[in-house]
Amino acid sequence: MSTEDIDEAIDWQGNAVDCAACAHRDRLAEEKCKPLRACVHDRYARRIDRFFDWNPDLARDYVAHDYFEVRACAAKAAEIFLLPAMLDDPEEAVRWSAARRLPRRYILRLRADAHREVRIRIAGRLEGADLLPMMQDEDYAVRQAVARKLSPDLLVLMINDPDPGVRRIVASRIEHAALMRLAKDSDPIVRLEAAKRLDSVDLKALIKDADWRIRYEIAQRANVEIIGPLVADEDPLVRECARDRFRDAGKEPPTNVIVAQTRSDP
Repeated sequence: MSTEDIDEAIDWQGNAVDCAACAHRDRLAEEKCKPLRACVHDRYARRIDRFFDWNPDLARDYVAHDYFEVRACAAKAAEIFLLPAMLDDPEEAVRWSAARRLPRRYILRLRADAHREVRIRIAGRLEGADLLPMMQDEDYAVRQAVARKLSPDLLVLMINDPDPGVRRIVASRIEHAALMRLAKDSDPIVRLEAAKRLDSVDLKALIKDADWRIRYEIAQRANVEIIGPLVADEDPLVRECARDRFRDAGKEPPTNVIVAQTRSDP
C-alpha cells in the first residue's frame, strides 16, 4: 500500500493533523502543501519528503525536529553547512541522509558507524584506499559492499575473507592473475565463480573438482582435447555435455575412459 492509499492525516505522535493550527497554513492556499499528500506534520515519510521538495526554504527549520523522519527528509533539502552536525544524530536514517550530500572528508568517520546500513551505504560512496579499513568490518554485508567497490588490483587483499559470499564477489571481479587461487577455494560457489572467468586452457586444473557444476563449466568451455575424462563423468549432465562437445567438433568421444575420481577437497 502506498502513502497515497492511506486515507488519514496523523502526526508522529498519533494525533490528527490540524491545518488550521499549522504555522505554514498560508502555504496551503499557495498549493505548496496538501493534506494527505505533502505535509511536514504527517507521520509518513513520503508526505514529509514531498513537503520539503515543495518548500526547500523551510528545511533548515526542521533539522532538529523531534521526529527522525522529519530530520531525515529535511537533510535532503537544508543548506549543506547544516549537515555536518547531523552526522551525530542518534538515528541512522538521519546520519545517512546527511552523509549522502556531504563531501568525502566528512563521511570517513561513518566507516565505523554503529549501524550496518550506514556502513554499507558509506562503502558505496567511497573509493580506493578509503575503503581499506572497511575490509575488516565485522558484518559480512559491509565487506560485500567493499568487495563490489574496491579496484580489482586491491581485491587480492580479500581473498581469504571468512565469508564465501564476499569471496564470490572477489572471484567475479579480481584480476586474472590471482583468479586461480579462488578456483581452489573451499566453497564450491566461489570456485564456480572463478571457473566462469578462467581462460579455457586453465580449466584443466579443475577437471576433478568435486562439484558437478564446475565440471559442467569445464565440459562447456574447455578445449575438447582437455575434456576427454568427462565423457565418463559420474554426473549425467556433465557426460552429455562433454559428448556433445566432441560431436560438435566432428570427433568421436573416447571410449576407453575410466570415470575419474573427483576431489573432495579443492
